Amino acid sequence: MEFFIRPNPNPFVKTINRAIYETWGGEAMINFKWEKYGRYYYAIIWIIFAALLGCFTAATTLSEDYISEKDRKILYISSIFLGIIHLIIELRQFIYDPIAWISDPWNYFDLGAYLLPTCTSIYSLKNDDKIFFLISISCLLLDLKFLLFFRVFESFGLYFVIIISVAKQIASFLIILFFILVSFAHAFLILLKPRNIYSLSEPPPADNNDINNPWHLTNTFNSNDGTPVLFQQPNANTNMFTDYRTSLFSMYLYLTGNPNALPNWEFKNNAPIDILMVSFSLLIAVYLMNLLIGLLNLAIQRDNNRVSYLLQSATILSEIELFYLLPNQRRWKTWFPDVIYYHANIDKTRREIKEINKDGEWKYDTEFPEIRKMRENLLKKLNIRDRHQQK
Repeated sequence: MEFFIRPNPNPFVKTINRAIYETWGGEAMINFKWEKYGRYYYAIIWIIFAALLGCFTAATTLSEDYISEKDRKILYISSIFLGIIHLIIELRQFIYDPIAWISDPWNYFDLGAYLLPTCTSIYSLKNDDKIFFLISISCLLLDLKFLLFFRVFESFGLYFVIIISVAKQIASFLIILFFILVSFAHAFLILLKPRNIYSLSEPPPADNNDINNPWHLTNTFNSNDGTPVLFQQPNANTNMFTDYRTSLFSMYLYLTGNPNALPNWEFKNNAPIDILMVSFSLLIAVYLMNLLIGLLNLAIQRDNNRVSYLLQSATILSEIELFYLLPNQRRWKTWFPDVIYYHANIDKTRREIKEINKDGEWKYDTEFPEIRKMRENLLKKLNIRDRHQQK
């Protein structure tokens, strides 16, 4: 029951914090665990997921010229089986600590990458038709999840740490930005929504003077005497301010620099549109977006360090210990010794000790005799004079 329901955490799992991994001892502990068992179990997890990715991708994208229906069903069944394995692990993580699971954004992505392909495989296995939207989203999530496995390598892991950390720090700002966007979308909807009922298939009556009617926003081709002879038929995108959804989407397009959301109105004699557009540009496109860039730079500088990567590695190792190792494996002294000895570069050690000794970070008055003896022995071997003895 300990393995399936409530695995017993060790001190390493309980004490994952930034202060530990700012020291060489924390880094040495991560390297030891990774070399002993972490890399092997991580490779197994990666291989199982790669099998899920390969089976689902082959079953949903290969045509009948390359795969028979019998083989396709086998691939769907394999995808379901592999997906259930990953979902069981996610369920165990949720049962172990629901609050921690909910607060971690990686878990939502993992759940989607496992659950959606599994459900899509079940549906495709029972029905002849395919829901291509679900297949496309499932493949997208699987591909991105495969990319996330590279976060265990330091050259990739730092970027993943920055992405998640920055997203957490600017989440409140993005909510504010979203509500401002919603407010402008509402204002433009009220201003540019057609006043009368219209049809995209039939032109309005000749006396219709609604400037927001889609028929009045399309191109008109006239004869030599100026008489209209041909009207371009409008479509649903001619006036994107006919309902709230398209109005919000058009404001998003305008925010990204796409001017096609508002090309059909004359701005010369339309002061309300001009005022709203200038206000939107100054407030969001100029001020808030540049403020967002500044916040991103600050957040990136704060988390662009090796400690953040080590914290991420510690989280990965703790999940392996809790949900993949057997209870008896977690008690092996060869994998979980009481003391870990590691090599340190003597030049780096000397510089570090000199800084500590210079700043007086060692608490001489509260040292135990054993610790004091170890410190004196270390300083002697490094040929560093004890600041306390100098006094």
